[in-house]
Amino acid sequence: MFAAEASALPTDFPLLTALIVVPLIGAISILFTQKSRPEFAKLIALLASVTTGALTLWMLKEFDQNDDGFQFVTQQPWIQQWGIGWHLGVDGISLFLVVLTGLLFPLAIVGIDPHHGPGQSDKPYLAWLLMLEAGVLGSFLSLDLFLFFLFFEIVLVPMYFLIGGWGYENREYAATKFYLYTFLGSAFMLVALIATAFIARDELGGVTFDLVALAEGGNFSVTTGRWLFFGFAVAFAVKVPVFPLHTWLPDAHTQAPTAGSVVLAGVMLKLGTYGFLRFGLYLFPEAAIWSKPLWLTLAAIGIIYGAIAATMQKDLKRLVAYSSIAHLGFIVLGTFAFTSQAISGSVLQMVNHGVSTGALFLLVGMIYERRKTRQIAELGGIQKVAPIFAAVFMIVMLSSIGVPGLNGFIGEYLILLGSFQTARWWTVVATAGVILAALYLLWAYQRVFHGEPDEENAKFPELKVTEGLVLIPFIVAIVFAGVYPKPLLDRIEPSVDRLVTHVQADNRFVAPTIGSERGEFEVEHKEEQHDDEDLGEEEGEG
Repeated sequence: MFAAEASALPTDFPLLTALIVVPLIGAISILFTQKSRPEFAKLIALLASVTTGALTLWMLKEFDQNDDGFQFVTQQPWIQQWGIGWHLGVDGISLFLVVLTGLLFPLAIVGIDPHHGPGQSDKPYLAWLLMLEAGVLGSFLSLDLFLFFLFFEIVLVPMYFLIGGWGYENREYAATKFYLYTFLGSAFMLVALIATAFIARDELGGVTFDLVALAEGGNFSVTTGRWLFFGFAVAFAVKVPVFPLHTWLPDAHTQAPTAGSVVLAGVMLKLGTYGFLRFGLYLFPEAAIWSKPLWLTLAAIGIIYGAIAATMQKDLKRLVAYSSIAHLGFIVLGTFAFTSQAISGSVLQMVNHGVSTGALFLLVGMIYERRKTRQIAELGGIQKVAPIFAAVFMIVMLSSIGVPGLNGFIGEYLILLGSFQTARWWTVVATAGVILAALYLLWAYQRVFHGEPDEENAKFPELKVTEGLVLIPFIVAIVFAGVYPKPLLDRIEPSVDRLVTHVQADNRFVAPTIGSERGEFEVEHKEEQHDDEDLGEEEGEG
């Protein structure tokens, strides 16, 4: 299961390795450019990021939607005595996250000017962005636990410096809080992954950090698997972030430069939700099912809490930050519902949230650059003086709400449809989050864009052509995925089905089919039957 298979590419070009190496080479090259010629740094950054984006599109074109295993696999020994290898692969679960990363960074580089402090230049800013891109791509592509941890940690450093160096008033506090939270969470994962490799060595004939080998042949005992699962889960829960480990996120978003917020919301937060799927459910399916009520409860609380907190915000950027907590709660809900529909919806919603919320942060950044404020009370009447800007904001906002016909709807619909079968009451609670999302976003839009503009807002500039060109890919993605999501789901669902089959294989869990009236009862009945069989065997032995 999940065995590595050969790439469909006509050549032996190491595509996945190139996706990581190209931005790294770009970051290093920028450091050697002359400070007096900042245009060279921008050119190198664009060349590296656009090349990486083009490679992700090539990967998407060559991806075999009928293959549910890992594709374009690269596997080379790295530190053999420790069982560490350069093992990369992509499947339907990671495919569109990789493509989103490849396309988001060039848009952030070309469309957003950094917020400069005294004596700052573009060189380190662009170098950190490219290093961040390499780390994110490496995390999504790694099939070796140690390699994943390495990239998972690498992303902390550039984001820390981007927030601390190019952020706003309280940037040092926000950067330090972000780093401490995520670094401490990662410490648990480091202990867990080392323990995983060494505990499984007798079963596998030696120490290995290979994800596929550990998932297929680890055979961890129930108690051991649960402890190891929580070691990984703490790191992923902080990164998502799951309530109540979320407090770093509003500060980080509010103080980060616009590009930092776009990347953080677009792809970095998905390292947590992706980690739950790729490593939590795949490595420790029994522990994931056993802890299901905990994660469903935290997801439901996060959905409601994030929505209520967003409604109370006075800062527009902070409002969008709290909305992310609510949306990511839906993704966690779908992940731990353990049905193909819910998990497919979660994977799709990771991409949709990256597009919609990334675009919202981009638009909020444009508002700040024009008005030098994000306070909702100081804005108003913008629609009268900048109708095109208001229309674009409206489309992106409606996609975040989940209006049918836009990308946010189909992901939430699949999550709620699939989760209702196995997590009925949690899903009922989570549905209130959909209503609250409409409340806080529409109310914010009304206050910012409706009414009569005052003297300051009457000077609000209309959307520029260059800004429109940057926003067009977001709008196209929002409409296309909302109207015709089939191409995405055709590539996501086979890998999700395989993961669900793997979770069911060694567990008492049976995922119900859509339309089943029994739903969770089927799961409980299966557990009781299994327990009766175990009891009968014990009596027979006695």
